[in-house]
Amino acid sequence: MLATIEPGANFKDNLAKLPSIEGLARIDLIDANGAVVAVIENQPGKQGSLALYHYLQQAFGKLDAAAAEHGLAVFAEHVADARHRPGAHPNVDRLIAIAEGAEALTIEVVAN
Repeated sequence: MLATIEPGANFKDNLAKLPSIEGLARIDLIDANGAVVAVIENQPGKQGSLALYHYLQQAFGKLDAAAAEHGLAVFAEHVADARHRPGAHPNVDRLIAIAEGAEALTIEVVAN
């Protein structure tokens, strides 16, 4: 397991502390039934979320409440915006839901 980072108040600064996503095509999020419930592609506008979810997989092994809470700390200022505009940040919304008791997910990293 990868050691967790100490998140600061700015997502851009936190992002610089995360492992590289070079060579990743996407991340699949899988529920307890084995169904893919979300995909985060390696494309502009999604790369910050891809890096964060990749890091959570390495540090926690799965997306449970503890991983979600830590992920929210890493997302930093984006969490307040996500709470005020539900749906604007679906990858933050997912972490909020899991932190508040939604089902844990498996994070599957798919290489290029």
